[in-house]
This record gives sequence, structure tokens and C-alpha cells, in this order.
Amino acid sequence: MSRNTKPISEPWTDPDDEYVEWTEEMFRKAAVYKGDNLVRPATGTLKSIGRPPSPNPKQQVTLRLDPDVIEKFRATGKGWQSRINAELRKALGI
Repeated sequence: MSRNTKPISEPWTDPDDEYVEWTEEMFRKAAVYKGDNLVRPATGTLKSIGRPPSPNPKQQVTLRLDPDVIEKFRATGKGWQSRINAELRKALGI
């Protein structure tokens, strides 16, 4: 029997190990503990990191389509749902 030389999966990395440099604002808003005792609760919230909110967000809907239509769009790769949206816009003239 041949020996499997490929790793079964990628080695696990802890997502909490990412280094985040704290700003003065973060320190001001953070909760302060002395041992297990809360000295000062956190104030406010910090801005989330990520994509900025869209001025015109898309809405989730349930739509029934023929299986062959879905298959053809899925075969075009990643972003197939956006391409369906583009085709609908084109058909509606918007």
C-alpha cells in the first residue's frame, strides 16, 4: 500500500492570534478590570472593520427558478447570483 504524502488538511491557525494595534480610542472605551472586579465598564462601541455599508443594499428574496437556469448560471463561476441580477436588470431596462 502506498503511503499518503499529502497533508490531510491545512494546519490550523488561531484567528485570535492576529495582532491588532490598540489605539488611544480603544483604550478609552475598553472595560477595566482589577482581578475579577469590574472597575469601569466599557463605553460606546468601536467601529467594525470591514466593508462599508452600501447606500443601496440588496434585499434577500426567495425565488424559484428552473434547475437548468440555475445550473447554467452556476457553471459561470463565482458571482453567478450577481449575474442573474444583471440579466434581470437588463430585461427590465433598468
